[in-house]
Amino acid sequence: MEFHSRRSPVLSLRGLCAASQPLASQAGIQVLTAGGTAVDAAVAVAATLAVTEPCSTGIGGDALLLYFDAKEKKVSALLGCGRSPAALTLEAVQRAGLKELAPASPLTVTVPGAPALWCDAIDRFSSGSVPIRSVLDPAIQLAEFGFPVSPLTALQWRSSVDLLKRSPGGSALLVERCRAPRAGEVFRNPGLGRALRLIAERGKAGFYEGPVADAIVSSLASVPMLHEDLRSHRTEEAEPLQAEYRGVRIYEMPPPTQGLATLIALKILDGIDLESLHTAGQDAALLDALIRAMRVGFLVADTYIADRSHAPDSCRCCGQVDCGAVCRLFTDDSMRTWRRIFREGRAQLSQQSSSAAGFAGSDTVQFCVVDEQGNACSFVNSTCKGFGTGIVPEGFGFSLQNRGLGFSLDSRSPNVLGPCRRPYHTLMPGMAVHASSGCLFSAFGVMGGMMQPQGHLQVIVNMMDRKMDAQAALDAPRFFIESRNFRPENIAHAPLLLEQGILPHVASELQHLGHPIKMSDVRGPARMAFGRGQVIMRDADAGVFWGGSDPRADGCAIAQV
Repeated sequence: MEFHSRRSPVLSLRGLCAASQPLASQAGIQVLTAGGTAVDAAVAVAATLAVTEPCSTGIGGDALLLYFDAKEKKVSALLGCGRSPAALTLEAVQRAGLKELAPASPLTVTVPGAPALWCDAIDRFSSGSVPIRSVLDPAIQLAEFGFPVSPLTALQWRSSVDLLKRSPGGSALLVERCRAPRAGEVFRNPGLGRALRLIAERGKAGFYEGPVADAIVSSLASVPMLHEDLRSHRTEEAEPLQAEYRGVRIYEMPPPTQGLATLIALKILDGIDLESLHTAGQDAALLDALIRAMRVGFLVADTYIADRSHAPDSCRCCGQVDCGAVCRLFTDDSMRTWRRIFREGRAQLSQQSSSAAGFAGSDTVQFCVVDEQGNACSFVNSTCKGFGTGIVPEGFGFSLQNRGLGFSLDSRSPNVLGPCRRPYHTLMPGMAVHASSGCLFSAFGVMGGMMQPQGHLQVIVNMMDRKMDAQAALDAPRFFIESRNFRPENIAHAPLLLEQGILPHVASELQHLGHPIKMSDVRGPARMAFGRGQVIMRDADAGVFWGGSDPRADGCAIAQV
């Protein structure tokens, strides 16, 4: 037996939760044990992470999920992507002399979509056996009575102290109004507990109307975010994108999220025998194929992804879904184009300006849940960059996201800033089912800005081509194509980061093959740049769930007894 990991996967015949905080995984198990479904448990996990990992997520951010219905053998998508204020225009921003949006700017605040998605997910997919009050109760208790801060979370929190000090309400997220909590220190957030109680009592209205909404609007007095912007927010139910790879259907989120990038890369690789490369120890050749396919995937995503309700016709094609598949981008003619670019090692399709502002780092949470009936949920919740804007509505202990960084200030861009628009979105949960039977193969995800499609690609290849279990697939060292803007003119030359564990001779071979390497042997806390994922796989023969949790985070997978 070969050991690919320093810890074993977690196995279960019943439910299983995998998250970046042990308390969040335990909250999910608590709800499952009370009779809740996978989606009930997932919302409990999301709320608990909002309390225990506020540097990465919260009710001031967005959320997206993929849900697998075991009985119907169907995958559904919910998008909790908030829009820009109705009164925010490109012209007003340009008159202010801005060339780009700063991460802490209130202009980057879009309507938080997470609270509505939590409520809508329960309404849409839950059996109703556990009321939302009970679903949110673990998070409320931790907010009000306190929780010990995990080590990596403490490290991330510390890097945002100055950002939080700028906001009048930021002291709610600091100890003694001046510092971040230390690892192992108990932190309480009664203001966030109050906000969660309002959601538990009033549902969506507890956030988008009343005192929480008043506090949000007051904290954004310098920008045109109005009560009507909050009240008019709606969760979108959409058909997920899908592509078949090695006999498994991979599901990703539709635009404005970037799941398309992973699917294009997988379809390029589907004709290459990666398993033989791995078996033969040709690691450089395997990584070279993945990196080049991913560069093409980003190029296609950059050209075509935008908010479908505002995008030009050239972008809308990736939102037109026929039987769950993308209509035009996966046609034989299109795939010949993508594969030719892949073979030639170049990435130049158009001279459109970049649609994405570029997101690096690990300021997001991703988690997976399955229940005893085999239903599964892959979920991402985020405030974009660490603590988002750092703007904290007074009295409620959460920060507002800066998701508007995904807008472009170039009027030619399909993701140009404008009123009531959703920006290019990095969040992308993943789901995979067996193409022949429709049964669950895996719920998975890797969070971390532009690392997300790259993480999905690498974890899928680890599971399917390298035959790794859920934990080993996450533990394996990764590459990261680092680029501030994925523009057609520079993506071929975007530098690589290589994680500790990719051997020096492999790095040298990649350099020789033309990949610019910015840094190799990345180790320690800097490994968070490679994203943090969670995986639950299902053994189709035994009916056993296998769970894994990323070592680059504080979390774990927990099985239901």
